[in-house]
Amino acid sequence: ESFGRYWPRWCREVFTHIGSSREMLTTSESSNPIEINGSVSYTPQNAWMQNTSVRDNILFGRKYNKDWYNEVIKACSLESDLEFFPSGDSTEIGEKGINLSGAKNKGQSDIYLLDDPMAAVDSHVAKHLFEKVICNKGLLSGKTRLLITHNLSYLHLFDEIFVLKDGGIMEHEAIRN
Repeated sequence: ESFGRYWPRWCREVFTHIGSSREMLTTSESSNPIEINGSVSYTPQNAWMQNTSVRDNILFGRKYNKDWYNEVIKACSLESDLEFFPSGDSTEIGEKGINLSGAKNKGQSDIYLLDDPMAAVDSHVAKHLFEKVICNKGLLSGKTRLLITHNLSYLHLFDEIFVLKDGGIMEHEAIRN
């Protein structure tokens, strides 16, 4: 069964337990293209950081808005990190600077494809990120979110569940409206 036919129906959150089917979500066969209206953000399992400041990585070219910026810092549980860094949010990160294991970027897209973004953080940080960023009360509320993960802890909080195996949908279940 093709995954593309479900794309337009996703209303909010989707849990996907993966096997070897990651590429199925990010590629589309020419016989069954996936049409998307709006912008898409992709967060890989191993986050990519610019070789610049924490602030510049969070803003990612957008104009600074103090309220939004502080909301992102709090939701991503970065307050203690910023206190620890020698120059706060001006500290350079990435290849030439300090590495951040759990930093996340909240953008302004319509659809978010999240490839196991909490795999590199401990369970407490993962829970915080899920509650403050991904779930219906988080920063991404009102956006379509597709979370690829092995973690079943939050299964009950999703609208739809897709179980993928061998490049296809093994199971699909609508959880709630």
